[in-house]
Amino acid sequence: MTAMAHEPLAQEEVLLEGFLALDTPEGFRAELIDGEIVVTPPPDGEHEKYISRLVRQVIKQSRTDMDFSGNKGLLLKSGEACPKNHVVPDVTFAPLGLDLFAHAGSWMPCDGVAMVLEVTSTKPKADREAKRRCYARGGIPLYLLVDRDAGSITLFSDPEKDDYRELRTRPFGKPLTFPAPLAFDLETADFL
Repeated sequence: MTAMAHEPLAQEEVLLEGFLALDTPEGFRAELIDGEIVVTPPPDGEHEKYISRLVRQVIKQSRTDMDFSGNKGLLLKSGEACPKNHVVPDVTFAPLGLDLFAHAGSWMPCDGVAMVLEVTSTKPKADREAKRRCYARGGIPLYLLVDRDAGSITLFSDPEKDDYRELRTRPFGKPLTFPAPLAFDLETADFL
C-alpha cells in the first residue's frame, strides 16, 4: 500500500478552517474580513441603545414592511486570494415577505438583504472601511453606519464593485432621509 501524498492546503483554506473552528468566549463576535480574523468584545449599553432606537424607527416608519435579525452572519464576496468574508452586522434588514431569516443557518448569503446597520464599537475602522467594502461587494443596497466617535450617522447607497457610490452623512440631532423603498426621515435627536 502506498501513502497518498496530500496537497498542502492553500493559505486561504487554512485561514477559513481556522476561523470556522474558533471557539470565541460567550458574547464575543468573530468575523473574517478580507483575510483577517477580527474578534470584538460584547457591546456596551450605549451601543445597544442606538440599535434599539434605529430598529424601532425602521420597523415603524418604513414604507416597506421590514424584518430584521441581530448579529446574523452573512457570507460576502472577498478580494483576491482571500476566503469568502464572514461578516456579522449589528442588524440585518430584509423585506418581510422574503422570510430570509426563518431557515437560514449560522451564515447566510446576502441575497435579498435590504440594509445592514453597524454602530461603531472597539474597532471603528473595520466598520468605516473594511465592512463597508464587504457590504458593497455583496450588493447590499443600503449600509447605515452610526459613528459614535464622529457623532454622525451615514447612509451608504448605490453599491458598485468595492464601495458605495453615494453617501449621506448627518450629525447627531439632524434627520437622515432614506430613499425608497424605506422612504422616511430617521430622527437622531435622542442620539445627543
